[in-house]
Amino acid sequence: LGALGLVVNAVVLWNTIYMDAALRQLSSEGFEVRDEDVARLSPLGHEHINVLGRYTFTLPEPIANGELRPLRDPTALSDSEA
Repeated sequence: LGALGLVVNAVVLWNTIYMDAALRQLSSEGFEVRDEDVARLSPLGHEHINVLGRYTFTLPEPIANGELRPLRDPTALSDSEA
């Protein structure tokens, strides 16, 4: 496992933690979270994973200290949908 593989694995873990937090939030807010939909999710299918390039990380202090970033509002449009 090279350095890039290690970084990709760290990003996949980060995505997995946030996906879990988002699913728990959606469920607690009354959204239907179906097991068959969750089974199709992948922490690899995101544009910020670049298996061929370089990564730069600048973390705000709360994030560097282990806090999670705020989750987005599931009812708000994303930048690509606006």
